[in-house]
Amino acid sequence: MPEPPVAFAGVGPDAVSYSQVDDLAAVRGFVRARAQALGLAPERAGRLLIAISELVTNTLLHTTGGGRVRVFAEPGFVVCDVVDGGRPREFGREMPSADAVSGRGLAIVERICDEVSTAAVPDGTLVRLRLRR
Repeated sequence: MPEPPVAFAGVGPDAVSYSQVDDLAAVRGFVRARAQALGLAPERAGRLLIAISELVTNTLLHTTGGGRVRVFAEPGFVVCDVVDGGRPREFGREMPSADAVSGRGLAIVERICDEVSTAAVPDGTLVRLRLRR
């Protein structure tokens, strides 16, 4: 059983911060490089990039102060944590209808990652994504 999510403080070799739309490309590049270095196959890394793009974009659109992304390994998994100052996300939702204006992003994240969890942390919310290697 994975350990419960906890916030990570700042950035380092396994983490990067972001605060503006111009940071999105750098976050994607960082996540791709880390995920592949940790043994995630390119197709699986592509899934992670879609999920991270959605979460980072949501941070930038719906919160203030930006966020942090950390990518690390657990036995059999590549794990990606996203921490921002937003409120907890609701997961376990149905896919919105094709004509819905919004609301698909988090539903897609859940469907393309092997596991998704969320937890309140001292500086906001942590979303943890786990993909099997």
